[in-house]
Amino acid sequence: MKKVTTLATLALGVLQAFSQSIGLIQHSAQSLDDGYVLFAPITSNTVFLIDKCGKQVKTWNSAYKPGQSVYLLQDGNLLHTGNANNNTFNAGGKGGVIEKIDWNGNVVWSYTVSDAGKCQHHDAKALPNGNILVIAWESKTGAQAIAAGRNPTLVPSTLWSEQILEIQPVGTNSGNIVWEWHLWDHLVQDFDNTKSNYGTVASSQQLVNLNFNASATNSDWIHLNSIDYNPSLDQILLSSHALSEVWVIDHSTTSAQAASHAGGNSGMGGDIIYRWGNPQSYNKGSAADQKFFGQHNAYWIENGLPNAGQIMVFNNGLNRTGGNYSTAEIINPPYSAYTYSNSLPYLPAGSSWIYNAGNTHSYYAQNISSAQQLSNGSVLLSNGPAGDFTEVDASGNTIWEYINPVSATGIMAQNSTPTQNLSFRCTFYPASFSGFSGKTLSSGSIIENSNTVSASCNLLTALENIQERNALQVFPNPCENYLTVSLPGKTFDVLVYNANGDLLYTKQRMEEKMEMDVSALPAGVYLLRIKTKDQTVYNKKISVR
Repeated sequence: MKKVTTLATLALGVLQAFSQSIGLIQHSAQSLDDGYVLFAPITSNTVFLIDKCGKQVKTWNSAYKPGQSVYLLQDGNLLHTGNANNNTFNAGGKGGVIEKIDWNGNVVWSYTVSDAGKCQHHDAKALPNGNILVIAWESKTGAQAIAAGRNPTLVPSTLWSEQILEIQPVGTNSGNIVWEWHLWDHLVQDFDNTKSNYGTVASSQQLVNLNFNASATNSDWIHLNSIDYNPSLDQILLSSHALSEVWVIDHSTTSAQAASHAGGNSGMGGDIIYRWGNPQSYNKGSAADQKFFGQHNAYWIENGLPNAGQIMVFNNGLNRTGGNYSTAEIINPPYSAYTYSNSLPYLPAGSSWIYNAGNTHSYYAQNISSAQQLSNGSVLLSNGPAGDFTEVDASGNTIWEYINPVSATGIMAQNSTPTQNLSFRCTFYPASFSGFSGKTLSSGSIIENSNTVSASCNLLTALENIQERNALQVFPNPCENYLTVSLPGKTFDVLVYNANGDLLYTKQRMEEKMEMDVSALPAGVYLLRIKTKDQTVYNKKISVR
C-alpha cells in the first residue's frame, strides 16, 4: 500500500476549538492514527473515508441511501446496503439492496432482496468464501401467526419474522441462495396446546417464545439489527433489538438441517445454541436479570486485538432499569458447548468490560450506534443519532472525537447546531488493511467549510517509504522472553503500550536493530510503536506468551 500521509498531534496533546460544532472536535496523542474511519450518513447517498484529522481520503456514491451498514472488503471494494424504499416493510433499518462498489466508484454487483414478502434490513456480512449473509424480514399473515400458536389478541394484520440468507454473487446483478435459516422453524409457545410447537418455554431455551414481547400493534416483533460471522467456529451472531438479547446459531448445517433441530457441528440444527442479554425471553429471570436494552452492533472481536474472541456490543440502554444511558460492553461466553444450566440463565453472569457503567459520562444513544475494539486498547464509539464518533481509552477518557457534518439538507456550516446527521455506525480500518493494498490514500480537504482543529492537526510526513515499511522486522511474534526490532539504515525510538493505552517501555535513538527483554511483561497483546528519526510512525501488535 502506498500511503501518502501520516498523522500526528501537536505537542500539547489535545487540540480543541471553542464553539467547534462539526467535523474534528478533539485529537489527542493517544489516539490510534495509523488508519482511517468509514461512515455513511443515513440521509446521504455518499460514503466517506476520512483520516484521523477529519480529512477526506475517499468517497463512494450510490443511487441508494444506506440500508444501513457499509463495509470495506478485503479486495478493496465497498459492500453497501441500500434503501430500496419497500412500502410493505416500512420500519427503521429497512434496506433491500446489496451492492459492491469498486475503488473507482463503479457498481460491480447489485442484488435485490425486496418485495411484498421479504426485505433485507440493517446489516450484511461478507464471508471468507465471497458469499454475503443478509438479514431479511419475512412476512407472515395473522392467520399464520395464530396457526403457529400466537395469542389471537396479540396478532397484528401481518407479523414480520426473520430469515438469514447466504447469497453467492453471480455476474453483476444476480445471485444464488446457497444457505438459509428461518426463525419461524425455531419457535416455542405455551399458549395453545393443540399446536405442534407447544411446550415449556423455560426448558426450551434453544427456541424463541412466539408470545414474548407480543403486541397487536407491532409487526416488527424481533427486529434483528446486526449479523456477524466467526470463521473458526462456523457460527453466526445475531442481535435482536426488540428482545434485547444476542443469539448464536450454527452455520455448519445444510439448509435442511437449519430448518430442523438436529445436525451441524452443534448437533442442534438451526436452533439457538447461545443467547445472552435478557433471560426473561425464555422465562429464566426477572427484570433485574436483564443486561441488554435495545442493543446494536454485536460482533466477535478479531484475533490479534485485545479481548479477542469475546463479544462486543453497543448496549443502547433504551428503557434501562434505573434510567436511559448507553454502554459499550464485552462479554466472554463459555465456549465449552456454551454451558447452560436449567436452573440459571446462560453464562457469564455479567460483562467482562463496560464503558460508561452507571452513566458516569452522561452518554446516551437511543438507537442505531456501534462500538469497535482497537489494537491500542481503545474503543471507537458511534453515537448514531447524534452522528458523534469518539475514541475512548480503556479508562473511559475521550481521546478523539468527530461529528458527522452531513445532514439531510447537505453539509452543515461550522458552529451550527448539528441536526439530522445520524449515522448507523462508524468503522476504523488500520493502514495495514489488505483492502488498501495497491491503493493511493491521499488526505484531501475536510468535508465541512472550515475547521480549526483539523487545520492544526499536523501531517508530519508527506510520503511514507514503502521500502522502509517492508524492511521493518519485528520477531519472533508471538514472543516469550525477547523481541527483536530491526530497521536497517534507520535510527528509531521504540515504545510499548498495554491494552489500557499505558506506556510501559521506551527506548530512544536505537540504530538499525535492538533486542528487548519482555520477560517481565504479563502474557497478552501489546502495541509496539516505532518512530523513526524523520518522524514516520509504525504500529505493530505483538503478543507475549
